[in-house]
Amino acid sequence: MRVRHQQFGTFLRLAKAVVTNRAVQVTALLGAVLLSLWNVERVPHTSVLPAAIGLLPFAIGKYILCPLRWHALAASGRTRVWHVRAYAESEILGLISPWHAGADLWRVHRLETTGVRRSAAVAAVALDRFVGAVGLVVAVAVCGIALPPIVLVVALGLAALVLVAAVLVRRRRPGLAGSWPWPSPTVFAVGVVLSIGYQATILGLLIGALQAVGDSVSAFQLVAVFGASQLAGALPGVHGASPREGALVAGLASIGVSWTAAFGAVALTALLYWVPALLFGGGCFFLRWRGWFTEPRPATPCARSTGAALIATAPVPRTAEGQ
Repeated sequence: MRVRHQQFGTFLRLAKAVVTNRAVQVTALLGAVLLSLWNVERVPHTSVLPAAIGLLPFAIGKYILCPLRWHALAASGRTRVWHVRAYAESEILGLISPWHAGADLWRVHRLETTGVRRSAAVAAVALDRFVGAVGLVVAVAVCGIALPPIVLVVALGLAALVLVAAVLVRRRRPGLAGSWPWPSPTVFAVGVVLSIGYQATILGLLIGALQAVGDSVSAFQLVAVFGASQLAGALPGVHGASPREGALVAGLASIGVSWTAAFGAVALTALLYWVPALLFGGGCFFLRWRGWFTEPRPATPCARSTGAALIATAPVPRTAEGQ
């Protein structure tokens, strides 16, 4: 068990070294943006206004609702503003990495810089991901749309696997699990509601992108197609050219959207993701690099309604964030 823990720690250190490398970040960022631009250039007709209207609620959902969900579930002791900034920074790294893994690694890294234990930081990010997946399934179910059986089986199987693993760790290693965030039912429900709100904003962005390329589709059909396409997100791929985008294009075509419009809408959506990411995430990176933000003192043990608080390991001086 100890050997596996050391191997996992080594993997995390190597992954964070790659994610935080500036040359890697710039190269991947330019490549991903150019790929999205190339895809949109192949679309014969686009209109900016519907896409811009759809982008506004998406930016609110992605950079306000999602960080608020993370803050509620993590019990990290950090403020909501801190979580908003850290989440915005992570999104740039997520867009240039397979599985959006760079975002999770960066959030774990940011929690660790404030004195949070690595195991607790990983648990907090994993819990946020899990609640987001639950919100997606609930959002589709609320609309009264039946997902394909394989999607439901995979979703329920993963949920059961996560719950069983958490229970086993809590029973066999209570010292380790004691520092993990254990949200109350109320906080868990709030997280699911915030996830549903975020899914609604993605729906608005997709509708705007479809109208921008001169097509439209029922919102309920779009929810079903989007929910089913998330299964392909388990396969690796870079934003703008991942199996998830391919599955979404095929799903749109299956409900009557022309292949040209489906490809154009998905490509345009992938490109629009970069606008708030560069504005908010890039802005936060720049301001922190210029020393506008300072890191608060490490979290101290405290009890909150969300569950056990994350435990600090060692004092950290008041230096610029990320140092």
